Amino acid sequence: MTVKRKLWVYPYRYASLYFCCAIEQNDNELLTLEIIHRYVELLDKYFGSVCELDIIFNFEKAYFILDELLVGGEIQETSKKNVLKAIAAQDLLQEVSYGDVPLEL
Repeated sequence: MTVKRKLWVYPYRYASLYFCCAIEQNDNELLTLEIIHRYVELLDKYFGSVCELDIIFNFEKAYFILDELLVGGEIQETSKKNVLKAIAAQDLLQEVSYGDVPLEL
């Protein structure tokens, strides 16, 4: 048995970035805008002044930031400070793991 749901697709332009979000009919559009706003603020803090090239060349970091912010489409962490701490810890862990293993070309 399949359940069909109606999804609304909203394109958003925020700063110099474009986002496309699919939300259910009973979801709050303003909450979606707030999530995008929070995500762009976190990207700005991490990359400096974020642009599309930062996301293209550091997709795994942008995805990790989004993963720290959201779980299952719902906000996991509302504190920007806590999200940035988790990202800094991940960066440190990544540097240590790369430092222990010699890279061969």
